[in-house]
Amino acid sequence: MDHRLQMLTAWVRQFPGFEHADALPVSGDASFRRYFRVFKAATDSSDAQPFIVMDSPTEQEDCGPFVTIGRYWHQAGITVPRIFEADPVRGLLLLEDFGDQLMLDQLTADTATTLYQSALDELVLIQQLPAPPDHPLPAYNIALLNREMALFRDWLLEGYLGLELNNIEKSMLDTTFALLRESALAQPNVTVHRDYHSRNLLVLAQGKRPGVIDFQDAVTGPVTYDAVSLLKDCYIQWPEEQLCVWLEAFREQTLQAGLHRADRDTFRQWFELMGMQRHLKAAGIFARLAMRDNKPRYLQDIPRTVGYLLTASKRQPALRHFHEWLTAVAAPRIEELIGPIPGQEQPAL
Repeated sequence: MDHRLQMLTAWVRQFPGFEHADALPVSGDASFRRYFRVFKAATDSSDAQPFIVMDSPTEQEDCGPFVTIGRYWHQAGITVPRIFEADPVRGLLLLEDFGDQLMLDQLTADTATTLYQSALDELVLIQQLPAPPDHPLPAYNIALLNREMALFRDWLLEGYLGLELNNIEKSMLDTTFALLRESALAQPNVTVHRDYHSRNLLVLAQGKRPGVIDFQDAVTGPVTYDAVSLLKDCYIQWPEEQLCVWLEAFREQTLQAGLHRADRDTFRQWFELMGMQRHLKAAGIFARLAMRDNKPRYLQDIPRTVGYLLTASKRQPALRHFHEWLTAVAAPRIEELIGPIPGQEQPAL
């Protein structure tokens, strides 16, 4: 019996208009959170209205940051769901319903430039926001960067792939992690969503701006981090020449907003190395989701994510040893156990 669903249903039925509401599953995500759709009863002046209930089990997820950041960002004009009711003690929220049209599902050669530009426009607004007065955002510091990159070694290499790393390989990984960490720490800091990609952006029925969700882990960190999440998306890949156009437009926007003073080459180098840090983290998380959380569907995203690592490391002379090892040792094992790594050259739009 789903006791949390029973509790959630009883909770939402206490609010006017929801007395007979049933909670219909919408989706889960990579965390322990679940989402349900409920309908507020029709009135003489309106039809039944959909809302979303977030179920965030308190023993695994604290929904307090979602409430605090969500209300602050909404007040600042960011397109995040309105929070109508909140019970952080039980981990229950009643939210505005942004619908089901994920940006990922709407991306085509014809729509990509428009959708990405709107997402980048929204990102520039987010980056300029200060932290909520009652919720200082954590810093994307050395400890956090190291902890994230270690996921690649612990969960993918040694965990899922079963590789036994020798001391030379461990030292090579440590050197790689150090270079990526120092590059990230050298970038100007902004407000970072931290998971800004096509599965956390929704195409809304009204308005050209995207709906932004899953922002509860926001931090203060590198200016290119969210751009990497979006443009080097773990769930969809675009041609290199198109990515460069989108990135340069974003660099110019953030430059004009006073968020950095980097020229094109410097910004691109930040972006490339930041992408490697994120893709190390993501590949490790995908393996952990499969092994620990029984969510094997995320394994299919590992080859694409490692493909980004192969491409980026090939361009970095300082990471030659990592690239050679990744090519000779890890990549073949991934292809053996999971599937082929996409080619490095993508077809043009």
